[in-house]
Amino acid sequence: MQNKHNAQAPLILASASPRRRELIEHLNRPYNCTVSNIEEIITKTAPAEVVCELSRQKAEDVAQKAEAGSIVIGADTVVACDGRILGKPKSEKEAKEMLHLLSGRTHSVFTGVTLCQKKEDKIETESFAEETKVTFYPMTEAEIDAYIASGDCYDKAGAYGIQSGAAIYVRSIEGDYNNVVGLPVAALYHHLCTFETENN
Repeated sequence: MQNKHNAQAPLILASASPRRRELIEHLNRPYNCTVSNIEEIITKTAPAEVVCELSRQKAEDVAQKAEAGSIVIGADTVVACDGRILGKPKSEKEAKEMLHLLSGRTHSVFTGVTLCQKKEDKIETESFAEETKVTFYPMTEAEIDAYIASGDCYDKAGAYGIQSGAAIYVRSIEGDYNNVVGLPVAALYHHLCTFETENN
């Protein structure tokens, strides 16, 4: 199948996430990974704005050091429930609190994506956010404890991995499944097409 891109710029994924690396493969384009070590600063409160802000910080940090012409892709994912933003749990206690909050309920997963292209005199930037609603079956205390003991809850927003151990607790999904995994690859593809057309 022909790709819609005319001139394909080198892609750089500003993430160490193995899940995002798997998903970006669907673009069928060569890419490299460069991880941003910038200290993330949150000034927003709305989940969609928070993930866009964080993804932009990562992408712009990597773009500063990238070769001119390269397009850097930054991404950040959070879970939102009851007005709370849930990132990656820092402890077993925090993971348990998050899973109790999500059990038997519907929550939103937001992934923000930023595209940055370094030009000779400036950096072109575009950010967007994707939302997916996820409903969990009720989880018993024993199920929550067993899931936490598996270690699958760590390094994942909301303390769960939809593509792994938490799959048996997901009742329904409204929106892009890949967005919950960590990268809305279909939306990314179409934004990338437009971004390259407008900036090249």
